[in-house]
Amino acid sequence: MGETSTHGDVRTSRRAFVVGGLGAAAGVAAGGLAGAVSVADAANGDLSSGDAAILRFLSALEILETDLWQQYNELGGIQDREVPGGSGNPAYTAALAVLDSDMAQYIHDNTEDEHSHFTFLNAYLRAHGAQGVNLDRFRTLPSSKATGAQQIGRLTNLMELTVDTSWWTRYRSGHGNPDLGDTFPQAVPDLAKGKFPAIPRSDADLAPKKHLQAIANTAGFHFAFIEQGGTSLYPSLAQRVQDPEALRVLLSIGPTETMHFQTWQDKAGNAPPLTDPTNGLTFPDLNAPPFGGQIFQTNLIMPEPTAFLSRKFPAVSIIRPTDTQGAAMGAARALTADGLFRGQSADFFATLHHLARQADAAGS
Repeated sequence: MGETSTHGDVRTSRRAFVVGGLGAAAGVAAGGLAGAVSVADAANGDLSSGDAAILRFLSALEILETDLWQQYNELGGIQDREVPGGSGNPAYTAALAVLDSDMAQYIHDNTEDEHSHFTFLNAYLRAHGAQGVNLDRFRTLPSSKATGAQQIGRLTNLMELTVDTSWWTRYRSGHGNPDLGDTFPQAVPDLAKGKFPAIPRSDADLAPKKHLQAIANTAGFHFAFIEQGGTSLYPSLAQRVQDPEALRVLLSIGPTETMHFQTWQDKAGNAPPLTDPTNGLTFPDLNAPPFGGQIFQTNLIMPEPTAFLSRKFPAVSIIRPTDTQGAAMGAARALTADGLFRGQSADFFATLHHLARQADAAGS
């Protein structure tokens, strides 16, 4: 899930809409949700309306995340009974393996994890008398035409990404925290400026070799961008949960997102320096001038101690950000700015924003 970001006019979060309730709001205009079921109406069991709103928003994001990871797995992961779909793309898989020989297995396992998250959250909501989430009517975006991809409707777009790589410097900086208003430079500045594919759009993207490797490098940094967002979002929203068992759910799922992030930021550091001959996208050598040093060194993957709560306290190694104010809408904005929803409808964005607002209002 994406971190809070200030760019992007449309605010969006990760991946879903509500089964029966918000999902039934077919007449949504860009400015509102006509006829949607309110969270208070949907949560008529033993789960508070606020807790239901938080769990529903997280389920939606996990659905969106599963959709994007499924696309990565179809082309560059392992297709089996645990994660079916697609048939693999050997050239793309080989380019990903430049970052780590186990990339295919990690992509497979990350995909399976995210699927388990939203299926559990939906089952938990329904077991407590609340609506689950279903975004199937928004599966309208096209699939990659490259060999190995299923030709089905998608929720997310991996072919025009604008990837924020400031997470790289944020976690390596001992002098800043976004919760205290600090900002951080981009590790790969070009990725934050354009619209780049993280999967081959067709078999034409399989050559030249540096172009395909740039696509794989983009995926490597995008993996970590997505998972660092979830790393922050779960503890941010956990501060608003009231029921101890619902809190247990967030505290049990959230750390798996952190495990994913730790894995992917390590692999992103192995992306080879290169310039894509087709579009000029440049991946710098992060260990060489003008990069290098403590905040760019690629083997520094543990969170550097930094300021927390107040600069009067000693530096401490933490997840950041974890400010709960506006956390859900911040995730929605960041994923929208990422380009993940390019081509989606106004209905999609209106529903997603509604879910985010409901989650941010919980416990206030």
